[in-house]
Amino acid sequence: MADTVMNRTGQSERETRTADYNTDAEATQGPSEQDAALKSLDRLIGRWADSGPGLSGQSRFEWMEGGRFLLQHVNLVQGDQHTRGIEIIGYDEQSKSLKSHYFDCNGSILEYTWEVSDDTLTIWYGDAGSAAAYRGKFSPDGNSCSGAWEWPGGGYESNMTRM
Repeated sequence: MADTVMNRTGQSERETRTADYNTDAEATQGPSEQDAALKSLDRLIGRWADSGPGLSGQSRFEWMEGGRFLLQHVNLVQGDQHTRGIEIIGYDEQSKSLKSHYFDCNGSILEYTWEVSDDTLTIWYGDAGSAAAYRGKFSPDGNSCSGAWEWPGGGYESNMTRM
């Protein structure tokens, strides 16, 4: 039996695509900046195959109960290094942006800033505007994202395809 992946409002992935996020308060005031930022992450919900030259693996995105944090489970092989990790993504009120903390089996603890728009995914190492970042573009159907991690002096292609 396949796992059902839930969105931040407790609906299945399929229900999310047709969900109406307007509450009475949002209808009169519009969604809060925090809610809009968190809602932008809904397009990531589910399982993805990760690929690129010398890179293979899978990642899975799901909402933590309560809908305020998105969890990313990572299982990647890059070159001869196998990495498993978890990333917790949420809205940071102080910076008014999506921030994450990544922890992996090798002991790494990394911080990122996320931005998801209509057709792009940007993940900066550290703060927004950092020279080290992933920049990807979603396909029109939202089932793939092609891009690359880049930093001064290096980088690599990294693509995601919905499974």
